[in-house]
Amino acid sequence: MKLEICVDSVESAIAAARGSAERIELCSALSEGGITPSNGLIAAVRKAVSIEVFIIIRPRGGDFVYSDHEFEVMRDDIRRARELGVDGVVLGLLTEEGTVDIARTRSLIEEARPLGVTFHRAFDVTFNLDRALEDVIACGADRVLTSGGEINAARGSERIAKLCRAAQGRIKIMAGGGIRQSNVSNLVMHTGVCEVHTSLGVKVASPARHTGVHAKIGSHVEEFSRFLVSEQDVRKFKTTLLAIPSGTEQKVSVE
Repeated sequence: MKLEICVDSVESAIAAARGSAERIELCSALSEGGITPSNGLIAAVRKAVSIEVFIIIRPRGGDFVYSDHEFEVMRDDIRRARELGVDGVVLGLLTEEGTVDIARTRSLIEEARPLGVTFHRAFDVTFNLDRALEDVIACGADRVLTSGGEINAARGSERIAKLCRAAQGRIKIMAGGGIRQSNVSNLVMHTGVCEVHTSLGVKVASPARHTGVHAKIGSHVEEFSRFLVSEQDVRKFKTTLLAIPSGTEQKVSVE
């Protein structure tokens, strides 16, 4: 059972590695759902941890329908990430009609190889998850991250279980979205997923003694706070995963 932790800093990456996660998804601007991190951050994280490092390839927040210019930015970001020694990339491109942009997605996956590729939760906003799964498989991705099209994976557990059965070993299904230590066991045993994605970040106040009274730099309310992952939280989560009866994913996924 693989554990992937979503992080946006070197500190959180180190905590995830020390807490026994097998992989991190490195992003910036988590308040936007994650965008591509800088080359400097990628290099620093790669140097700091030995576990798998996947980076999100997303040039901006908002939807997943990209212009030609944005598509070229994504292609270039993949090239640079590969040069920096990452293990994989996380991406997702859709059409205006809410289907997987097969041609562009396949092109970026080919650009990324031999790196691993995850199709992210753009999958969850497609108009038909069953069709989207077949399209992502056709594109050649290694896994798809999904909450089953719901606000969180717990609410989408029935659909995730169906996706696992439909995948038939052709692609890995990784559950993500609101997964915590309190619900991960039931989720894994019900769905049969073999990989879990979570952030586990907690809000940390700014150490700055003065942050301004009236000026606002960003759009969110507590703009000087940030989220950090703790090694202890990751370790507790991983311990819970290890306690799940072995073979659960195989038994559920072939029903």
